[in-house]
Amino acid sequence: MSATEIGALYYEKCKAIQRELDEADSPAALLQSKVRGQLRISTSVAFGRRVVTPLALRFMREHPDVTLDLSFDDRYVNPVEQGVDVALRMGRLADSALGARYLGTNPWLTAAAPEYLARRGTPTTPAELAQHDCPVYSSVQGDDRWSFTGPNGETASVPVKGTLRSNNLSAVLAACRAGLGPAVLPWYVARESVADGAIVPVLTDFTLPTQELHAVFPSPKLVPGKVSTFIDFLKLHLDGEWWKRAPANS
Repeated sequence: MSATEIGALYYEKCKAIQRELDEADSPAALLQSKVRGQLRISTSVAFGRRVVTPLALRFMREHPDVTLDLSFDDRYVNPVEQGVDVALRMGRLADSALGARYLGTNPWLTAAAPEYLARRGTPTTPAELAQHDCPVYSSVQGDDRWSFTGPNGETASVPVKGTLRSNNLSAVLAACRAGLGPAVLPWYVARESVADGAIVPVLTDFTLPTQELHAVFPSPKLVPGKVSTFIDFLKLHLDGEWWKRAPANS
């Protein structure tokens, strides 16, 4: 036996009403509760290790009644199904019944090791990258086709190839530092290597697509105090050119 189409719709509507009733039982207690208890956070591997972990440790020092469960995964995570309180996501969000808050942007740059540039020359236009060996990050930024916007708004899409390809940003950074060729990297990944001179920005007049950064949470209506406080904390520390600052670990 199975429900009719009308019966299935009626059932889903009843479930939605029941959820609303459950959430209405104690909204004041939920929203105004102290910042305490376990906070489950999900984020990508590189962003989690380099950015979220130092911030999360500082948040715990400021809120000693909070315990954190940090999960790093480059795959999509559904906060409701996985029991996650806050998921941090890069890129434009799809329409969803989840709650979301815009935190800022995640810009990328093109960089190469000085010794590679001394050996092979410095590209001055995106089209010249086709003549270079380029370590490729195989997850975003067009994979092996990189898109640029020039100083006058002109766009260019350039096919690239190289001797290393990886879905791990640390591996791409290591290849870039080792002189394998120009790579596109998030600024937060490249910052320390740029600061110590291991790699230098190239094609600085041309920009790569910038990703949006969002905090996503299960319910857009009733947000626990620990979740809203943590998101406010992230928003505070991810303002301005956060990617050029040292991690907030003190």
